[in-house]
Amino acid sequence: MWRGAPRWMWLAVAIGALLTIFSAGVLVGLPAAVDHYTGDITRKGGLGDAADQGHSIDGPLNLLLIGTDERPDAPDNIRADSIIVVHVNADHTKAYLASIPRDSLVDIPEFPDTRYPGGQDKINAAFQFGFRSGGGKSKGMELLANTVSDLAGGMKFDGAAIINFEGLRGVVRALGGVRMCVDEKVTSIHVGWNTQTGEVGVPYYINDDGTPAGRRENMRPQVYWPGCHEFKDWQALDYARQRDLLANNDGDYGRQRHQQQLIKAIMQKATSGGVISSPTKISKVLGSLGDALTFYNNDVSITDWVFTLKGIKPDQLTMVKTNGGKFNAEVVNGIWYERLSDTSMDLLRAMNDDRMDDFVAANPTWVTPTT
Repeated sequence: MWRGAPRWMWLAVAIGALLTIFSAGVLVGLPAAVDHYTGDITRKGGLGDAADQGHSIDGPLNLLLIGTDERPDAPDNIRADSIIVVHVNADHTKAYLASIPRDSLVDIPEFPDTRYPGGQDKINAAFQFGFRSGGGKSKGMELLANTVSDLAGGMKFDGAAIINFEGLRGVVRALGGVRMCVDEKVTSIHVGWNTQTGEVGVPYYINDDGTPAGRRENMRPQVYWPGCHEFKDWQALDYARQRDLLANNDGDYGRQRHQQQLIKAIMQKATSGGVISSPTKISKVLGSLGDALTFYNNDVSITDWVFTLKGIKPDQLTMVKTNGGKFNAEVVNGIWYERLSDTSMDLLRAMNDDRMDDFVAANPTWVTPTT
């Protein structure tokens, strides 16, 4: 079980919702169910100058998905903790995901709506600069979308989503858990047990920046060992949340990889016979979406999104690693940043130009293994 308020929102359920629950025939023939369960999740706006103005989802599609770091003690200091660009090919049979490192040094454009003058910063700050001064989540998403659009050579987005952590847990719980293959030993800094009492608790002291400061007395952390396991909702989300105590010391890149593994696990479970053949389970999964997903639909109905994405199967989802999954850090004015490589920039341009098949063929080691 999980105790304590979550600190950031998760984006994996957006794929689970948009490319899984709304795909592979799960909801074909159920437009009334779609309208009933998803009417509250859609929002206008959120895309700004980065919006595709055609209001059509024919041809290639791009989506922006984020999870945010929400801190009750700093409500106006929300940053995008996770950022994923999703590209769907022109015939809507394949989807590609690429995570942009949150510490990437980028140019954030001027944003008069919240009096942000523009400048260079970590990309996760873009959401904060749009959110503050009364902008809220829609303006935060808008400035982040504008930033990613500029970074990717003018990419336009057909939709965007913000996901909350507890909502994702609800979706995984409704699915009855997921099967995940752990690729390295992962030690949780968030979940553990008191060795004297057996009570659940936080095993490490946590610094202000979210890193562990040392083990608490009598606390044993949850450890995820390599191999394939059936995970309950709290285990799947805790595993995908970790970035500090990873055996390969791959930090955010390891977390990106594990989040992408979770995305595929959600897709596989949601399209399994035990789910799509059970009206009760489908109803539970759909009912959990309202607490999980805020979707900026660019004036395209959810029903249209459902039938547009229904042909994408789990094995047609390709996860791609920016920077090849390797750190490319630099120090600017005493601050550490991640620098996107030339190949990473080509990755974003390939998504923009609908030539991801060619990119993957030329860079096979950049594809994330998910099993």
